[in-house]
Amino acid sequence: MKLFSERKGFKKVRTEIQVNYIDDALRNRLWNLLKIFYWNQMELLPRQFIYEDKVMEVLFIRMWHNYFKEPLDTMPKLWEDLYKKIRQYFFTCPWYEVYDFLEFIVQNFPDKSVNEEFKEACNIVLEEELSGYRFVGNQITEITAKEEISEIEEALESPIQPARVHIENALKLMSDRKAPDYRNSMKESISAVEAICRVITKDEKATLGKALDTIERQGKIEIHPALKKAFDSLYGYTSSAEGIRHALLDEKVSVGFEDAKFMLVSCSVFVNYLVSKALKAKIL
Repeated sequence: MKLFSERKGFKKVRTEIQVNYIDDALRNRLWNLLKIFYWNQMELLPRQFIYEDKVMEVLFIRMWHNYFKEPLDTMPKLWEDLYKKIRQYFFTCPWYEVYDFLEFIVQNFPDKSVNEEFKEACNIVLEEELSGYRFVGNQITEITAKEEISEIEEALESPIQPARVHIENALKLMSDRKAPDYRNSMKESISAVEAICRVITKDEKATLGKALDTIERQGKIEIHPALKKAFDSLYGYTSSAEGIRHALLDEKVSVGFEDAKFMLVSCSVFVNYLVSKALKAKIL
C-alpha cells in the first residue's frame, strides 16, 4: 500500500527493480527479519553465552566453519561480541552475499517451521522493496510469476526422489548469482522429466514419448490427445538432434536466464502432472 505522500505525488514511488544491487531500505529490512526470527532469541539467555542455546550454537558453528571459514577458536563465545561481527559483515558485504547469507541461514538452521516463516516474510519484503529476487524452496532466484514458483516448489516436494533432486539442481545452477550455469540447469530440468518417466514405466531407458505411449496402452491414465501431442512436441524438441539437448552441447549457442527458467518451469509442470496422474491411477 502506498503512503499518503506517495499517493499525492509528494514522494516519488519506486519503480526500478533491484537486480544487481540492494539499497539501504531492503538491506535494513532483511536484517530486521534475521533479528526477529533468529537473533532475538539469543537476547533471552541468562548470561548470553552462545553455548546456552544449543540450536543456535550449532548454527553459529556452521556459520563460522562453513560460511566465514574462520578458525573455530576465534569465534566469540559471548553473544554481544558475535552479534557485532555478524552485523558488521551483513551491512558491509556485497549485495549478492546478503542473499548468500540468507540462503545459508535457512539451509542450516534446524527448525524448518521457523525457516518457512522467515522465507515467507522475506518474500513479502523483497516484493515490497521491488527486489528482482525471491525465495523458491531454499534458494533465492530471479523473480518469476507466483504460479511458476508454485509449480517449481511442488516439484521440489515430489515423492519421486530422482526427479526432485534434478529440479533442485536445476534451480541451484540457475540461481547462482556469481556464476549462473544456465546450460547445465536446462540439462537438469530435462533429466527430471526423464526420471519421472522411468519410475512410472519401470523402464530405466524410457523417454517421455515412450512413457506416455506405455501409459496410454495400459489405459490407467487418460491424457487428452492434444495435451499428449504438446508434451511429445516439447520433449521431442529437447531430445532431437536439432533441439535443445543437441544445442546445449554446442558452447557457441547462447543460453540465458529466460531459457533456463522456461525449461525449469515447463519440466516442473511435466513432473507435477505425471505424478498427479500416476498417483490417481495408483501406479505410484
